[in-house]
Amino acid sequence: MAIELPDEFKTAINNSLTDGCPIIWTSTGADGQASLGFFGTTQAYSDHELAIWMRNANRGFLARIEDNPKVAMMYRNGPARLAFQIHGEARRVDDPAVKKHVYDASPEVEQKADADRLGTAVIVEISRVIQRGAVIMARDGDTGTAD
Repeated sequence: MAIELPDEFKTAINNSLTDGCPIIWTSTGADGQASLGFFGTTQAYSDHELAIWMRNANRGFLARIEDNPKVAMMYRNGPARLAFQIHGEARRVDDPAVKKHVYDASPEVEQKADADRLGTAVIVEISRVIQRGAVIMARDGDTGTAD
């Protein structure tokens, strides 16, 4: 099956910070240690990609995805009764047009935190979407599970 992120999920992701439901990301470096972080700039970039604006181009997340591009994120909005995970492969993008698009689509509070646009963009190609313990979408050829 192919990935086509539903509009409900895209809206939830794009509004996560203002809704008080910041998205948690995990990445794992070469040493095997997982690391968690909240990224308020997470946004739907396409039907099968997410984007993140990294305010600091020297963040550990960027170093970890160079060693191991596999990442996961979790979204949960209790009052809306909506929760899901997304697994994917992340890459740093320094293309000026992509960076501008991702920065401009970020929440204003996040833009103000990097008014000089010193950060960079990350694009995540979605591998699978998990909801209620089941894989509900997977990239063609993805054999991963919900575990």
